Amino acid sequence: MQPSNTGPGRLNAAGFTWQGDDVFGRIAHRYDRLCDLFSLGIHRLWKRRVARAIAREPWTVLLDGATGTGDIILRLLPDVSGQPRRIVASDISPRMLAIAERRLAQHREVVELRQLDLEHMPEVASASVDAYSISLGLKICDRRLALQEAWRVLRPGGRLIVLEASDIPWAPLQGLYLGYMAVCMPLLGWLATGGDASAYRYLLQGIRAFPSAPQLAQELQEFGFEAVTFERLSLGVVAIHTARKPGR
Repeated sequence: MQPSNTGPGRLNAAGFTWQGDDVFGRIAHRYDRLCDLFSLGIHRLWKRRVARAIAREPWTVLLDGATGTGDIILRLLPDVSGQPRRIVASDISPRMLAIAERRLAQHREVVELRQLDLEHMPEVASASVDAYSISLGLKICDRRLALQEAWRVLRPGGRLIVLEASDIPWAPLQGLYLGYMAVCMPLLGWLATGGDASAYRYLLQGIRAFPSAPQLAQELQEFGFEAVTFERLSLGVVAIHTARKPGR
């Protein structure tokens, strides 16, 4: 676990600040293609798995941070169809949200889209949501601030669900994976974005510096979350963490 260079004590694995570089706005229309390229399409399985994990949790109101283009919400909706549930899908990038809004236009009775900064969400009342999810976004923010906000907006007993980069427990294989990413991510990112170097620099740094699954689980416990569990996917390339805020 490494503090980033974005400020003293910050826990931003990618060293990324959206105020300084609107990279995700620039690549919004290519984002899903980049995910396919970097993961060889496996991200689709990860997103389906986390959508099912979210659906299994007991909630009426879900806040989804770093929604991006709405991929996971689209996968979640069939699992909650016909149930009295409401989803607030949020992202800091207006261009990402614009894509999500088009994709989710037929589900406006269930899904509300809002532009929110997951590090600071004064627009969301404390203890107002039953579940909070964030997928593949925790490594590009100050996770200390993001988890503080998640804790604040969750009701007592509320659930946290996180899909994020992790570690392959067998060190030689983890080394091969990081080597593959170090070679292929710059090349594929450069080709897919027309030479926008920052698009892959942040993601690669975030993958390298993000805590292992056990380390993130310990962080969640130190925040005060209970019933913290994690499930590694694709040998540990990513992991799904679930946790509960204490209370009724």
